Amino acid sequence: MAEKTILVGVIPEAMVIGPSDQVAWVTGEGQLKIEFDANRSPFASNIFQAPAGMRLLSGTPRPGTKPGSFRYRLWLNDQWIGSGEIILREK
Repeated sequence: MAEKTILVGVIPEAMVIGPSDQVAWVTGEGQLKIEFDANRSPFASNIFQAPAGMRLLSGTPRPGTKPGSFRYRLWLNDQWIGSGEIILREK
């Protein structure tokens, strides 16, 4: 399974993934939280959390999820710091 990494605070703001890819968000400091809209997450969960220094993995997109754009909010130590976008493409 391929893994796509997003470094928090570093470009890219958008990540293109395929149906067999997953995303890994990484931060060296602070608790990280990723929050998709509850009705618009391409993954099994719409909220992901990890303590400082840990990689946060999304898992692969849910089977049957249609290609498209999925926006998320990014929190560090319970402070909103920005947003990002996952673009799911077809195989």
